[in-house]
Amino acid sequence: MKKILNANQLKLIAIIAMTIDHLTWAFFPGTQAVWYVFCLHIIGRLTAPIMWFFIAEGCHYTHDRKKYLLRLFLFAVISHFAYDFAFGIPFLPLSTGAFNQTSVMWSLALAAVLIFLCRNENIPKWGKIVAIIVACLVSFPSDWSSIAVMCPFFLYAHRGQFKKQGIDIVLWTFIYALVYFLFLDKLYGALQMFTFLTIPLLSMYNGERGRWKGMKWFFYIYYPAHLVIIGLIRILLHGNIPLIFG
Repeated sequence: MKKILNANQLKLIAIIAMTIDHLTWAFFPGTQAVWYVFCLHIIGRLTAPIMWFFIAEGCHYTHDRKKYLLRLFLFAVISHFAYDFAFGIPFLPLSTGAFNQTSVMWSLALAAVLIFLCRNENIPKWGKIVAIIVACLVSFPSDWSSIAVMCPFFLYAHRGQFKKQGIDIVLWTFIYALVYFLFLDKLYGALQMFTFLTIPLLSMYNGERGRWKGMKWFFYIYYPAHLVIIGLIRILLHGNIPLIFG
């Protein structure tokens, strides 16, 4: 495919898909077996792999690891409260279970930490294995769970090898989908596999950022801001009820 999409354009696609998905949760709580609701959630599956991909890219291009990590963790903390408010989840993690207790941003921040640790040649192999295990355990309760740690980690490891990156997306999504299918919700589990639709889009990435330098900060502001709006819609339409699994 032609390399016609820059980073800004791909991130905008992720923002639009995410907004559609979250609005669908707000207007149609729970996993509803209605074809048009399912189709709207399919659009939302484009978001996560684009986020994973650009965490890998960000770890490659950043000139200041400390500032990059500080920004990600600050963003994760702010997004925790916005995410829980949006979907009717108690702010105290693990209050309603082990799943979907905080936003995917927590996992993405940990993914960046893991990437930087494993790039450090002074850390022994056993130390890196321990770091992977700890990162997976700590990220487990977030949206997309530890999958949002491991997939960016492998996307970074396979940077420049797009076929392998495509396999990474399919493989890690399948693991997540299988867990949901077997233990939580078969319909929602099956839905996750539609993340493969992101692969053709990512294959068109031309490696350029795009002219507008403000996209990074726009996303940092938009993500928690739109979640607050989702939360207000939830309360206005349904009262203080949860929209997704805890």
